[in-house]
Amino acid sequence: MNRIALVMAGLFLLLASCKNNKTPELKEGQWLAEIEVSNGQRLPFEFTLSKNMDSGYVMKVFNAEEVITIDEFEFNGDSIDIRMPIFEGHISGTFTDEQITGQFLEESKGRSVPFKATYGFSERFKTAKDAQVNISGIWETYFNVNTEGEYPAKGIFMQNGNKVKGTFRTNTGDYRYLDGVVTGDSLKLSAFDGSHVFLFLAQVTDSTLNGTFYSGEHTVQEFMGARNEAFELPDSNSLTYLREGYDRFNFSFPNTEGVEVSLDDPMFKNKTVLVQIMGTWCPNCLDETRLYVDYIKNNPELDVQFVGLAFEYAKTEEKAFEGIQRLKEREEVPYPILLAQYGTSNKQKANEKLPMLNHILSYPTTIYIDKNGDVRKIHTGFNGPATGDKFVEFKKEFNKTIQELVNTEDVNLGN
Repeated sequence: MNRIALVMAGLFLLLASCKNNKTPELKEGQWLAEIEVSNGQRLPFEFTLSKNMDSGYVMKVFNAEEVITIDEFEFNGDSIDIRMPIFEGHISGTFTDEQITGQFLEESKGRSVPFKATYGFSERFKTAKDAQVNISGIWETYFNVNTEGEYPAKGIFMQNGNKVKGTFRTNTGDYRYLDGVVTGDSLKLSAFDGSHVFLFLAQVTDSTLNGTFYSGEHTVQEFMGARNEAFELPDSNSLTYLREGYDRFNFSFPNTEGVEVSLDDPMFKNKTVLVQIMGTWCPNCLDETRLYVDYIKNNPELDVQFVGLAFEYAKTEEKAFEGIQRLKEREEVPYPILLAQYGTSNKQKANEKLPMLNHILSYPTTIYIDKNGDVRKIHTGFNGPATGDKFVEFKKEFNKTIQELVNTEDVNLGN
C-alpha cells in the first residue's frame, strides 16, 4: 500500500513538473509596450499579436496612420528575440503568456533600453483630463534651445478631442508618425518604428509649447514652439551644394558583390542619375527608398539610373553589406546600393568620402545629375508621408524635376 502511494505521489509530482515547465504561448490580441528612455520616462506604443500557420507570430506596431509588420520571432524556452523588419534593432528578453520583458538593442550604435509589454487593451497615454487646448495647426519650433546646437522645426498637428497626431519637420527630415494626446494642458507624443525611440512631453497653451524631447537614452533636448501658420523652413534645395573648385560629383565604392562602382561605369552613361546618400539604419531614408522603388515600378520607360551610397553604423564590412542586402530584398530595391562607409555614420567622416560637397547635413540627401554629368539639384533631407501635404508637394516636385532632366538635350551625347 505504501509502495502504491509512493508511485502515485511520484506520478503526481512528475505531471505537476511537466505542467510547470510547459513553454508559454504569447496571447493573441492587443498589447501595450513601454520603452524606458532618459530620466526614468517611459515611451508607450501599441501593437497586436496574431498567429500565422505558415510563419508563426506576426506583430503589428501602430503609430498614428503607420503600421509596421514584424514577423521574425525566435524562441528558446521562455526566451524571445524579435527582429525588426529592416533595421538592425531587436527586442530580446523573456516572456510569459501575457508579458514580454527585456531590452530593445541596437548593437552597432551601442544602445540598449529596457522594454516591457503587457497583454490587453490599454490607452497609449492615460487621459485623466479633457484637453484644455487644441493644438491643430502649424508651430514654429526650436529644439536644443539656448545652445550652440539649436535648430528649427515645423510642428504639424491635428487634434480630435484628446487625440493628437502629427510630426515635426526639420532641415534634415521629419520625426515621422507621432501619436499621442493632450490631457489638460499637457502634450504627450511618442513613436517607435523599429529604429526611432521618440518621446515628446510638453506644457501647452493656445499659442505656446514648452517641452522635452527624449530619443532613447542618448538624447534629451528642450524645445519651445509658438503657433505660426506662415512659418516655413529653409529651402531644402539650397542647403547642400558643390564646393568652389568642383564642377562634377563622383564616387567609387563597392557594391554587394565587392565590385567598385563609379559614375564612369557604363550603367550611368548618357543617363539622368539620382545619387541617394543614405543609411539602412535611417527611417527617413527608408521612406525615401520606398518612394523611389514605387516610382521606378510606375515609370519603367524612363531612362533614369538610381544609386544609393550607404553610410553604415555596422562595425564590420560584412555586417554592413548584410544590412544593405536585407534592405534590398525586403523592399525589392532594383538599383545598386554601394557601401560608402561602415563603423560610423559620422557626417564629418562621410564628407571626407565626398569632398566635393560643402557638407553632408542629412541622411538622406539626393543629388540629381543630368545626362551631361552636371549636378542640377541637391535635395537635403526628406519630407516623408507623415508630413501630409508636404509629402504630396515633394512628390509633384520630384516628378517634375525627373521629367525635366530626362527631356533635356544632351549636347555631349556620345562623348
